[in-house]
Parts: sequence; C-alpha cells; structure tokens
Amino acid sequence: MTANTDRHAAGLATLQSITASSGEAVVDSLKDIAPDFADWIVAFAYGDVMSRPGLDKPTRQIATVAALTALGTATAQLKVHIHGALNVGCAPQQITEAILQMAVYAGFPAAINGLTAAREVFRERGVSPIGKAE
Repeated sequence: MTANTDRHAAGLATLQSITASSGEAVVDSLKDIAPDFADWIVAFAYGDVMSRPGLDKPTRQIATVAALTALGTATAQLKVHIHGALNVGCAPQQITEAILQMAVYAGFPAAINGLTAAREVFRERGVSPIGKAE
C-alpha cells in the first residue's frame, strides 16, 4: 500500500506542477464514472512516467504536445498540455514549432488543429505566439 500511496502522492505533485488546477479538474471529472481510471492517470501517467528524472518537464511537455497533436483526436488534452508547457517554462514559439513539425509526421490537418488549439490557449493566457524559437 505504501508504494501505491507514494506513486499517487508523486503523481499529484507532478500533476500540480505541470497543469495547476486544470489537470486536477480532468481527474476529478472522471471520478464519478471511472474512479480507477482517474487514479491511473495520477499514479501511472504522472507518478510513474511524467515524474521520471530522464527528461526535464519542458522537454516532456513538448513531447506530449507533439504526440497529442499527432493523434489529432485529443484537443481537450492538447490544450491542457499546452497550458502545462507554458507553466513549466516553454516559450510559445517552442510549442508552435513542435506542432508545426507534426505536419511532416501526422499531416497538415493534425498540425492545423494543433495550431488552432495553441492559438486558443495563447489568447486565453495573453501570450504572443509570434517570435523566434530557441
């Protein structure tokens, strides 16, 4: 039980540090229909994977934004992780570049949808999407 408790605690801390309250809201919204699934997101996705030391949080968020863009079917989750990327220090231009690169691997429609999601998040946050990526 302690190992699972540790995973859950680590997951909650990582979730909070990346997504602030938006990630917790997603998890909370699943508890009434699939409480185990909500726990899996916290313990596995954030406690086991997102908190690993091999990549820093900005790199993990860029990878996550790219993957969700490539999927093309996860706009709500993409927006959460674009917010997360900004929260952990990614520049809007880095996020845009990661999405643009997905045009090569996932197609132009996926990239267009990803850019549309990014535009919405940037507007919500009041950040400029234009500039040179580092």
